Amino acid sequence: MLKYIIAYLISLSLFFLLLKDRIYTEDTIVLGASLPKTGIMKEWGRSVEIGTNAYFKYVNEKGLLSDKRKIKLITLDDKYEPELTHENTKKFLERKDIFSLYGYVGTPTVKYILPLLEKNDIPFIAPFSGASFLRYNNNENFVNFRSSYKEEIEKIVDYLYFKKNIRNFAVFYQNDQYGEEGYISLIQALEKKNLKLQAEGTYKRNTLSIKHAFSELAQFQPEALIMIGAYNANALFIKKAKANEKLKDTIFCTISFSNADVMIKSLDFNTKNLIFSEIVPNYENSKIDIIKEYKYLMRRYYPKEPLGFISLESFLAAKTVVEAINNIKGFLTQKKFLDELRQIPKDTLKGLEIEYKNTQLLNEVYLFKHENSDFVEIHD
Repeated sequence: MLKYIIAYLISLSLFFLLLKDRIYTEDTIVLGASLPKTGIMKEWGRSVEIGTNAYFKYVNEKGLLSDKRKIKLITLDDKYEPELTHENTKKFLERKDIFSLYGYVGTPTVKYILPLLEKNDIPFIAPFSGASFLRYNNNENFVNFRSSYKEEIEKIVDYLYFKKNIRNFAVFYQNDQYGEEGYISLIQALEKKNLKLQAEGTYKRNTLSIKHAFSELAQFQPEALIMIGAYNANALFIKKAKANEKLKDTIFCTISFSNADVMIKSLDFNTKNLIFSEIVPNYENSKIDIIKEYKYLMRRYYPKEPLGFISLESFLAAKTVVEAINNIKGFLTQKKFLDELRQIPKDTLKGLEIEYKNTQLLNEVYLFKHENSDFVEIHD
């Protein structure tokens, strides 16, 4: 009698466990992404889509997923506006076929949907944000891919301080959660060197309203200006600065969200005194096997699209998603997927080491200058 009771209790426990962690039986694994497909940030959204789909198309064509499954990215346009991100996320959560949310673009957009994410158990993977609230969060369904804004800014400040002997820092930032994240990180990085910020200027998200910020910053003639903005606002500011006597010798430093590839085109390749922080290596570096694969598959599936840092990051994130799914033993569930992502082998991305720590898989920052039509890495 006792053994029947034990068997019953075990079966009951398994039943409730499966209810909590639903077995995903669909033939196509669907990921949902809310990102800017129109508006002044549409280049960002486009890069995320093509980088991700370059790998997903390859996986589907070659049948690389177990059980002959396919993988698909569904995207909804949010124009980089938090309210639209919220609407899109609700639509995804209402669908029963969405396995994971993936590749959301932006700090203010993600910050706005945190209450939704905290109420649901769906995985939230590889958002394009280096925000601290995504890293110091108890939500077990979050797995970041990229390094943090804090790490990027500390790398920039260290280089300017130790290698360029710069002591006069200013900041130009977007007046929202993204800009504030960068602003706070910069203050903290300067405090470590007993320095204070000399000047600051802000502009409103999804606008090019930089006139007031420009006037404020030009008065102080900073040696280095850290830019926590979107590519279009940063590029406009730099264009004006290069024609201004007080700012023409300033060193301008952007972080990865600024989209260096679009910026240099906007600047007509006039990139003197520019430093770009990125969280992936140069996308032209064919000495790294995974980048060689990225270049090959981008040319195969998107021959008319340019290569870039963002599409490379998306490609790498997509590959980790597929590898984690393939590493699952037995039934596919969201919990197993998250577990496999966190313990994914370090050599999964051939030539790039990944390791889950600080809730993120990538833990490197690279500094570049742009010379002779190429990004040249700046070494410490």
